Amino acid sequence: MANLTGISLGRQCAAEAGGTFLLVFTGTGAMLFNELSGGAITHPGIATTFGLAVMLAVFTLGPISGAHINPAVTFGFWASSRLEGKRLLPYIASQCGGAILASGLLLGLFGNQTAMGATLPIEINGQQLVYPCLALETLATFILMFVILRVAGEKTSTVAVVVGGTVAMLSLFAGPISGASMNPARSLGPAVVSGNFMAFWIYLLGPVIGALLAVPASRAMRLAKRAGKTESPS
Repeated sequence: MANLTGISLGRQCAAEAGGTFLLVFTGTGAMLFNELSGGAITHPGIATTFGLAVMLAVFTLGPISGAHINPAVTFGFWASSRLEGKRLLPYIASQCGGAILASGLLLGLFGNQTAMGATLPIEINGQQLVYPCLALETLATFILMFVILRVAGEKTSTVAVVVGGTVAMLSLFAGPISGASMNPARSLGPAVVSGNFMAFWIYLLGPVIGALLAVPASRAMRLAKRAGKTESPS
């Protein structure tokens, strides 16, 4: 993403908190409003809201902090040596704080409505599909992080459209099964305000594993591309 040299850590953390607030307030808000309105927004509408929120956050805040707005993505950038270690925990704390604030505001405005947009594994025949949903969250985050690493360094507008579109796509197909969190902070906010931490570990472990697995995959792709250029005739 953008060159962040010279920008204070305080400004970057504020951007991460604000971007995550935007994501959780609008995305889980769409889930909440869909419930309150009897399905007026629909699942495709919810997925689109999440994608547009990410797109807007990256476009407006990317030049300040990189707009990770996701602890798993921050771990991925750190593991790929694209984020200094001193920024790792402050970024994550800011993201979690922004998410909790967003969920708290929704709770204050509309009261406790079911799970407040929490991510929960689908239940079939009285049983939650815990491990399939863990695998789905891991794979979805792997795809998201791989895309992010591949487009990082492009124009901010390009990154915003590609990453936002990826989030929308993954939310469309995985949302009804696992909730398509791909983001521990996004799952943490609703869990805190609703007091429902059922299966929360899935949305902590899966995204982090998926993001970390994407790092060597992206590196291998980069090396293969470089080798291909070297071997091509001049």
